[in-house]
Amino acid sequence: MKRNKTKSVKVGNLILGGNDRVYIQSMTNTKTANVEETVKQIHRLEKAGCELVRVAVFNMQDAKVLSEIKKQIKIPLIADIHFDYKLALESIKQGVDKIRLNPGNINDIDKVKLIVDACKEKGIPIRVGVNSGSMKDDLPPTAENMILTAKYHINILESLDFRDIVLSLKATDIATMIEAYELASKTFPYPLHLGVTEAGPAFSGSIKSAIGIGLLLHKGIGNTIRVSLTDTPEVEIKAAKEILKNFNLISNYPNLISCPTCGRIQYDMTSIIKELETYLDTVNKNITIAVMGCPVNGPGEAKHADIGVAGGKDYSLIFKKGKVVDKVNNKDIFKTLKKMIEEF
Repeated sequence: MKRNKTKSVKVGNLILGGNDRVYIQSMTNTKTANVEETVKQIHRLEKAGCELVRVAVFNMQDAKVLSEIKKQIKIPLIADIHFDYKLALESIKQGVDKIRLNPGNINDIDKVKLIVDACKEKGIPIRVGVNSGSMKDDLPPTAENMILTAKYHINILESLDFRDIVLSLKATDIATMIEAYELASKTFPYPLHLGVTEAGPAFSGSIKSAIGIGLLLHKGIGNTIRVSLTDTPEVEIKAAKEILKNFNLISNYPNLISCPTCGRIQYDMTSIIKELETYLDTVNKNITIAVMGCPVNGPGEAKHADIGVAGGKDYSLIFKKGKVVDKVNNKDIFKTLKKMIEEF
């Protein structure tokens, strides 16, 4: 799926924009100054598939430990700055890979210039993070006003000859969010960071994010995504990977297909699916697994997968690349599938 053409911006060792890659990112919810816990959480995020990570810089204590955090992680580190430009300057000094600024609360041109000069010196990009809950001059959070807010800040950066810019226009309302990003893709040449802000808890928030982010990805809009959930950050990564997988924008991620079950089912398929889903969170392979409940659509669907199961009363058929390769006792289904996935 082709991305809309944008300027390329270097973030650490990644090139954001100007290509068809869509990077996954998240944000820690630890106290940043607690280096040990923050690093542990980032390591879990890295293992889950996070490609960029953002930390809150609430005070100078947070800012001064960023270099220590950066030494211990593998992915680019982003500093999230609000209100105090001095925190941005210290974060840049500490060697972060990107700064996020909210134009709703840092818009003094002289202070922005200090940040820009420091970013230029270190080759660090700035994300202009427009948020419907924090608009310039308390403008109503319409898509048009979000664009105006973005323009104001981007004009300042461009007037200072700074163009290593990433832009986000996040809203809690999906329609506003979609309209704002569509307008932004026609207005600005910069890479876009997609997200529905404050989407909610894991279940409803994932659905809300999938709708908003998914509709934009389908139009070729977006270069990096964050699924904002009230849950552990690893859950955000899982949701983001699932969204990207369904648009063929991610590789090395398993695709699990399963039927919804009905009165025809004769084995405990639900338990197998739950066990398999947990296991697949640890698998980094481009593989499709189909688990079906009965002989109606089961064999046909299972044949289309790399590995598949068509369930029966006591025994189930195991498929590999469209061919029946085994017939196993239902109590051995998960063990059999796991071995086949490991060997795939």
